[in-house]
Amino acid sequence: MKKVFVMAIALMASTMTFAGKSEALKAITKSKDYAEAAALLKQSIGQLADDAEKAEAYSHLFELAMAKVSNETGIMTENQMALQMGTGKVKEYDTLGLADAICNAIENVIECDKYDKLPNAKGKVKPQFDKNPARVWAVRSHLVNIGQEEARKGNSPAVLKYWGVFTDSSADPVFAAMDKAPEKEYAGQVALFAGRYAYEAKDMDRANRYFEIAKQDPTQKAEAVTFQLFALRSNLKNHADSVNFVNQLKEMYASEPENEVIVDAINGMYEGLDKAEQAKFLDEHLKSHPTSFTALANKGLMAVNANNAEEGAMWLRKAADVKPDNAVVYTYLGACLSVQASNMDDNTKRKELFQQAVEAFDKAKELDPNKQAANWGYNRYQAYYGLYGADDPKTKAAEADK
Repeated sequence: MKKVFVMAIALMASTMTFAGKSEALKAITKSKDYAEAAALLKQSIGQLADDAEKAEAYSHLFELAMAKVSNETGIMTENQMALQMGTGKVKEYDTLGLADAICNAIENVIECDKYDKLPNAKGKVKPQFDKNPARVWAVRSHLVNIGQEEARKGNSPAVLKYWGVFTDSSADPVFAAMDKAPEKEYAGQVALFAGRYAYEAKDMDRANRYFEIAKQDPTQKAEAVTFQLFALRSNLKNHADSVNFVNQLKEMYASEPENEVIVDAINGMYEGLDKAEQAKFLDEHLKSHPTSFTALANKGLMAVNANNAEEGAMWLRKAADVKPDNAVVYTYLGACLSVQASNMDDNTKRKELFQQAVEAFDKAKELDPNKQAANWGYNRYQAYYGLYGADDPKTKAAEADK
């Protein structure tokens, strides 16, 4: 009797331990169609018994997606062999289906991992599906190539989807252990373009996220910062948005005070909001970065706008010393010197200032002969007129350029 009782307890314990899968999980794992299985999981996730079942359900979706990936990449491999062997037996394959399946596999491997790494009933973490991330990582680069092909076709939503998933997955903790070296040369550029496509789709959260990832690539950082600031600024709708944007810029500036693009963006925002704060910001920046071209040039332009030609010339001359290849700075410098000369009673000093103005305008012409960046023509003619008079051949030549 005692033996039977012990066996009954053991049987009960066995039944409790191996009660089997829930009906919801059985239905999901029974399905061989990805869309159907995904719909079942969405409908019945609350009916799954525990985190282990949720992990298994998402792993099943992952396997269905990877089956599609294996099928299409298998055809691609067969085609390559056919071309090499010269048999000409090339089969069509589902390009977008392949990309969508990779996206589905990535989405589900991430969801699976969330539950797979949670403690079980005994409080221990025993992942069952931790080999799955490496499998989809191996085929993930197809998203770049297929996205590029869709970009040529003008299929912007598909480009954003594929390059977005590629970029997001590169930053996801699930793939932290993967070897990212092979994609180092192009991952930053993909992130940059994903940000631009997200901006065009008016999805600013994604755009900003992708620009932040692109900025981690030194070769893409400058362009990513420039476009990120443009995107953020173009999305401003009211004064409150502008103030919030300035605060964002300040946070960026705190971590990168040497970044001239950020300095110029803050200056530009303050120019429309608060000129006193604009001047204060530039002055404070120059204390720690006295050779900041952006700050020096903008101090000069502030003086020009305030009709202070002498101060404008001082700051613009300093800016030109730092960056002697900027035609716009030389053009404004020449204008400031011309104004000073025109207001000068001392003829010697007047000629000296016009000579300096001519030199500045000549430098602007040398740097930008077609006036693409700076329209130096008329002001240069006036400086020549002031220095040489109307009938001098040099003035006539300058007049022809105006």
